[in-house]
Amino acid sequence: MASISFEFYPPKTDEQRAQLRRTVAKLKPHAPDYVSVTFGAGGSTLSYTPDIVRELRDVHGLDAAPHVSCMGGTRKEIADLLAQYQAMGCRRIVALRGDLPSGMASYGDFRYASELVEFIRRQFDGFFHIEVACYPETHPQARDAHLDVRHFAAKVKAGANGAITQYFFNPDAYFRFVDEARAHGVEIPIVPGIMPISQYFQLRRFSELCGAEIPRWIGNRLEAYRDDVDSIRSFGAEVVAGLCRRLIEGGAPALHFYTLNLSKPTLAALERLD
Repeated sequence: MASISFEFYPPKTDEQRAQLRRTVAKLKPHAPDYVSVTFGAGGSTLSYTPDIVRELRDVHGLDAAPHVSCMGGTRKEIADLLAQYQAMGCRRIVALRGDLPSGMASYGDFRYASELVEFIRRQFDGFFHIEVACYPETHPQARDAHLDVRHFAAKVKAGANGAITQYFFNPDAYFRFVDEARAHGVEIPIVPGIMPISQYFQLRRFSELCGAEIPRWIGNRLEAYRDDVDSIRSFGAEVVAGLCRRLIEGGAPALHFYTLNLSKPTLAALERLD
């Protein structure tokens, strides 16, 4: 099977911390290449991220890659944060534009992720392996699909080493996007992001926000199960495992799972995939 990685978000409460630790313990046996840690929507959990990265590295022995956003931050603030990760021994980061933090009117010193990538390359002289984001079904704020691919290519030209896609359920969207990126000179690995399915209405809400399309046949079946959680999870696991098989067979270099700090949906898909 292709190599895998997992994404976690930093917990805020004791209950959430306990949940994350249980999830990590159950997913760790699958030997992920690395795990990433988000900073939260609008930078809301930025202060928690370094603590979780340190715990994942020191307690669980995982290669933890923090997300770093440029929204609302100054060059000095971002450089200080990166220096902290460098001191921890983090060699991989995920560099994103992110959302403007709540209550802030200024974008900060950087407007685009390509500027952040260029800054990291210049300031840290190749220390970090930089992952960036891309959108097979087009970023929801992009003016058009062609311009979105060009923006992605600009991030790569600025110095990105790899890319992780937004999740999707149509493998053709991924393969088409990869072909278009290659036509723009992009040669780095483009790893598909995978969203395990556990709750339909939560998935629909996330998908509306990030511009990911839920194919009609999948949505209709999930909606028909209503409150039958077991059936939703079983059907969702089959859908996600089938998607992963198509991607691996089509040449995807790895798989990156958005766990939402839950183990069961990801494990169910992995078990069917194995």
